[in-house]
Amino acid sequence: MQANTEKPNTVPAAVLERLKAAVGPKGYTTDPDEIAPLCQSWRDNWRGWVPMVVRPANTAEVAAVVAICAETGTPMVPQGGNTGLTGGSQPHDTGAEIILSTTRMNRVREIDTVNNTMTVDAGCILASLQDAASDADRLFPLSLAAEGSCQIGGNLSTNAGGTQVLRYGNARNLVLGLEVVLPDGRIWDGLRGLRKDNTGYDLKQLFIGAEGTLGIITAAVLKLFPKPTEIQTALVAVPDPAASLSLLSRATEAVGEQVTAFELIQRRAIDFVLSNVPGVPDPLEQSYPWYVLMEISGQGPPDSLRDTVEGLLGGGLEDGEVLDAVLAANRAQGQALWKIRESIPEAQNHEGQSVKHDVSVPLSRIAEFIERADQALAAAYPGVRCVAFGHIGDGNIHYNPAQPLGERVADFAKEYGAVNRIVHDLISELNGSISAEHGLGRLRRDEARRYKSDVEMDLMQTLKDALDPTNIMNPGKVV
Repeated sequence: MQANTEKPNTVPAAVLERLKAAVGPKGYTTDPDEIAPLCQSWRDNWRGWVPMVVRPANTAEVAAVVAICAETGTPMVPQGGNTGLTGGSQPHDTGAEIILSTTRMNRVREIDTVNNTMTVDAGCILASLQDAASDADRLFPLSLAAEGSCQIGGNLSTNAGGTQVLRYGNARNLVLGLEVVLPDGRIWDGLRGLRKDNTGYDLKQLFIGAEGTLGIITAAVLKLFPKPTEIQTALVAVPDPAASLSLLSRATEAVGEQVTAFELIQRRAIDFVLSNVPGVPDPLEQSYPWYVLMEISGQGPPDSLRDTVEGLLGGGLEDGEVLDAVLAANRAQGQALWKIRESIPEAQNHEGQSVKHDVSVPLSRIAEFIERADQALAAAYPGVRCVAFGHIGDGNIHYNPAQPLGERVADFAKEYGAVNRIVHDLISELNGSISAEHGLGRLRRDEARRYKSDVEMDLMQTLKDALDPTNIMNPGKVV
């Protein structure tokens, strides 16, 4: 990426010198070529500019940086792996902010296999934490597409979801304690690995999902779980989303919380993968309108759940919930089925302009949402190619209408806001959320005012004003 050296720098030189001194020569960069990629989002068009990126090595250095920014009124943008999807970790284009990157803070401080916890720095890569837990014969279940580059601090700041929320919960449910640098530079040490602590407000929950607008998460105590010893993965063809929900009920009645993942996939999404991602075969001999990727895991011996899974699939076949299925014979085949699901976002990028939605509704309204959204968009945009996939087990659907074949990208791009309005108004009517796991950032910040009540917005603004009265923590995001 070519650096833009013409952007204004409105952070005083004296402030930049103080920040350099606080983090040392390895803890900052002012090189435009190094800064530019950190000012742009990886998928959308969020771009900004800052005169400096600081990379503190520890919590004390973060606190020193924040204290300088608080004293001088210098806004800062906390950034982890820069994998967000709503512009929450990109600076504005004024040159008046700095980026505070947690990249150098990547230490696993402690793994406690008796307490089943792991205390880690905010800059640890998610996949590395999964590996560290596995090496200790434990599971850290947070899993998402960007896990090879996203950082746990960003995951917590955005309350990340992923594919195993159905069983383990999202990021908010996986944290026992936090360490946070507050907007005035003070450090709150809440790194307590306690499952029961009824001594007042649960302060950690203020910062989880706040997208760096209330403070900077510098470390966390995370929950660990027994590593599954038995995993069964199946790709199941179903006639429609309603049938998939019946199958989910059947599965949970059979094995309870051992249902680890339950992903709905529309056939069009698989067609996109087959057309655009090499090496992915069609999973079944015949094409079906809808599929479910189901994973059931437990602690028993290998294949101890296979008869159960075959039984529930057989029952579903008899009752019309299941049209066909492939049950992976081993982990390699299971991972091949997961590759289909994980390749959908990449595949859709090759299909022209699409309008991304990360929405959730109660499970009982999922089928209604998809049917009504498809109908409304088809009426407004004849030929639109609606694509639905995602974490149906927890009510989260990625609903991404793609441009009609033959239409110019620029023409459909102009309809982005109008398509959003159709989908989000329906979501609101169904008592859902316009952002299930990606956050508000800049992309959904103003839309939230349309769908949240005045009381909700007032409470959020009150928290922001109380903790960050000078608005230096990731300004212009969320609220």
